Amino acid sequence: MDRMPADTLTRLVREIHEEAERARATPAPELTFSLWRRFADTGDRLAYEGAYFERRRRLAALLLAAHLDDRPDPALDDLLWSVCDERSWVLPAHEPEGGDPNAFVDLFAAETAQTLAEGVRLLGGHVDARVRDRVREEVERRVFAPLAERTMWWESAHHNWSAVCAGAAGAAALALDAGHVVSRLKGAMQAFLSGTGADGACLEGPDYWAYGFGYFVYFAEALREHTGEDLLDDPHVREMAAYPARVDLGDGTRPAFADAQARGAYPAGLLSRLSERLGVPLPVRQGEPSFHDDACYRWAHLSRTLWWTREEPPAAPEPHSYLPDAGIVVARAGASAFAAKGGHNDEPHNHLDVGTFVLHVRGETLLDDLGAPEYTRDYFREGRYLVPQASAEWHSVPLVEGQGQVPGRERRAEVIEHAATGDAVTFALDLTAAYEVPCLKRLTRTFRWRPGGLELTDAFCFSTPDALVAELFVSRRRPELGAGGVAWGPVTLQVPDGWHAEADELEVRGHDGEPETVHRVRLSARVATGEHRFVFTLPE
Repeated sequence: MDRMPADTLTRLVREIHEEAERARATPAPELTFSLWRRFADTGDRLAYEGAYFERRRRLAALLLAAHLDDRPDPALDDLLWSVCDERSWVLPAHEPEGGDPNAFVDLFAAETAQTLAEGVRLLGGHVDARVRDRVREEVERRVFAPLAERTMWWESAHHNWSAVCAGAAGAAALALDAGHVVSRLKGAMQAFLSGTGADGACLEGPDYWAYGFGYFVYFAEALREHTGEDLLDDPHVREMAAYPARVDLGDGTRPAFADAQARGAYPAGLLSRLSERLGVPLPVRQGEPSFHDDACYRWAHLSRTLWWTREEPPAAPEPHSYLPDAGIVVARAGASAFAAKGGHNDEPHNHLDVGTFVLHVRGETLLDDLGAPEYTRDYFREGRYLVPQASAEWHSVPLVEGQGQVPGRERRAEVIEHAATGDAVTFALDLTAAYEVPCLKRLTRTFRWRPGGLELTDAFCFSTPDALVAELFVSRRRPELGAGGVAWGPVTLQVPDGWHAEADELEVRGHDGEPETVHRVRLSARVATGEHRFVFTLPE
């Protein structure tokens, strides 16, 4: 622990004590067979995970309250023992088919191991010695032993799994003085770092930056404290640390590319430590840190927010950011911001979204990316692109002859031009490879952003005299269609001559499983080879 809470953590400390009292007063949910079987039988993840994360919520609150109050808590001893009794710390969605779940280490088994190991070490004699012994035995059996016996697939992954699993397991090993495990996991951390381009962009989206890169930082700082080795002393790591500020739209909102959400609190302690250690600018944060910022109530986030958060204002965002490896541009002016992405259609947590964009005005993202849906079994299998949030049909990209983009790493955008002069930004992409339409020979998309407006030009080249094109524009705001134009609140679009505008809506389930209604404008026309320009007007 580095420091006790700053004044900005008054809310967090109050909520920790409130949650701890609730945990003492009400029974924890059981992880029943009926809940466990739901994923295999129906593909539903949320039923089991709701109970699982409620138990982790109580565990984090009781551990942190005992730490703040510097006293033992019988309810904490009972819950620690109960977590050790769980059939598996691995979620049903991650259990290996036909195998022993305790022979595999997933994200949540590693996170649980870190919570238990760091918690009992932090509290020392405030936890019953028999409970401490049981914790060590279960962490060894469920995490350290499987890692010693076999190589996990995630050790060579280039995304959040390698960082979270290795980071949490490694932190647990450091807490329990199991140094042989730590040396084993450094390779996974290198795999994680190698999955990010030189620009530091997280292709999985901002929420997964907080998750994957966050656990890398938590492990790196624990390693530095125990051994003096400093994994943050790396120019590439600094670029990764700067990512949130670079994609910030100016008021705590970010583009919900891939499986992200437009609004969500980055862990305050993580941001403070990165600012302190690496000097990177902070993105804008909405409100004081809360116990409820993370729906999974991860100990690593909560404890470091308690220990590391410092009172420091965010820097004013730069008017323009460009992440060339990811093919992402962000531009800001006054109360408005714009972001667009190229990339390819086999990114981690991929959506068919090459060439999509968002417009953010006066605190609301009016042309939007729908972000992450509810996670189900099918979303991570062959049904992924039937889910609206991941489909091309529910991103602001063209359809050609009724066909959207197709998946594949080779289905990528090529950046043709990027230029920034003053407040004006030009960003041009060749999207041809993202489509598999026989008559489409070339498709380029050019964004020209300036304060007060965005001009989007799509240029098509066909092998036939003409083709049916639909330009899609997605929003959570119901559009208003009028004579010659479309309005989403203060944003208006002039409909070019010859194009037919219509709107539809769809009810989808968001990442939390709650239903929401989303909207789409479709501009349709049969067009010949040539350029077609769409002008959005925004308040300056």
